[in-house]
Amino acid sequence: MQTSQQLSNEDNLRLNVLLAQPLRAIRINESKMTVHALTEKGEAKVQLNPTMRDEQYLRLVRELLSLKITGSPGGYPIFLKRWTRMGHADNTLEHMLLLGEPEAIIAVVHAPEISHDIGVRAWWAHPTTEVAMRLMEYPEIAQGELGIELAAYLMEFLPFEEKQLNIVNMVRLCLQGDLLSIEEKQKLWARAKRRNPFYVGFLHASMEQIPLDKPCSKQYEEISVQLAKLKTAENRYAIALLRLLSDKGQNWLETLKLSLKKPVDQDVVISLFTAINRQFKLPMETLKNDRRGTRSIEIAIEHADHICQQPDNEELAALLDALDNKHHPLVNALLVLAQMGEHTLIPIFSGNDSVGTVMRKRLLPLTSPLLEKVDILL
Repeated sequence: MQTSQQLSNEDNLRLNVLLAQPLRAIRINESKMTVHALTEKGEAKVQLNPTMRDEQYLRLVRELLSLKITGSPGGYPIFLKRWTRMGHADNTLEHMLLLGEPEAIIAVVHAPEISHDIGVRAWWAHPTTEVAMRLMEYPEIAQGELGIELAAYLMEFLPFEEKQLNIVNMVRLCLQGDLLSIEEKQKLWARAKRRNPFYVGFLHASMEQIPLDKPCSKQYEEISVQLAKLKTAENRYAIALLRLLSDKGQNWLETLKLSLKKPVDQDVVISLFTAINRQFKLPMETLKNDRRGTRSIEIAIEHADHICQQPDNEELAALLDALDNKHHPLVNALLVLAQMGEHTLIPIFSGNDSVGTVMRKRLLPLTSPLLEKVDILL
């Protein structure tokens, strides 16, 4: 019990009284030397009266919290390791929220699965951009009341974010469901004209979230008639092609073109190609063992040409049979896009860390033929 003896008598008493009641989360304001607690009745706080250097005193406070919550004064890292080894890591989230450790909160929000309630507590305990972005990855949280608050927070801080990949992810996360109004989406889109990562964020989102008003492809009506039976039969190739030729698909393809024009760094480009990969879940032999894309655009084009001549599955064969020959280039373009992914970038990014104009020049052998395929579909 040496820890409690080293704290001032007043702090020791007040912290023990605080910890004796049911608590939902604890956070420590280090600059104001205050311990805040979220209780079932609201917020409570203990103003600390340090008897030594603040840093040293806070360590003693956290040791007391850890001792009371976990039975060990060792703090968060030891606690996590011990409980994980015992096989109870999933049962410790509520305890970790009471340690007053920012790193423990980060660990909580990176758990495989958390409830909306745990998300609310974690956000109260450590309201940072990192925590907000991670919490928004959980559908239950993004679709709940907290999701609205987190989206508003991210939108507020988005103009000040300097990491390009964070911009992509913040836009992507805010474009879930109905978190943003039409006006807010249009403002995001307007910003994309000056900052390319915004376009990539839209590319990750549902096609319905893109605030453009392009019409359906001129070929959409004719092809819809030819593929009506296949669509009813849930032919995945037919559905994917019709989706791209629809007004929403044309919006997505236009966003893809804009995203490919002036990417800023390699992380954003990788995210861009990951977004393309996620848009297509088509059964092709070349992707059976690798869901992260064909390793070069040349291989993708060669494979698309080959399987348009000799389809490697019944669904694709049925699609080509149902379409007039004049529409087969659309299928070919679809197949090339469907093979894109982060692995397509390996021949270009391997062994170099170029950015900006230099990187874009290196990307031309990939982006030029890819844009040709996009134009075929537009």
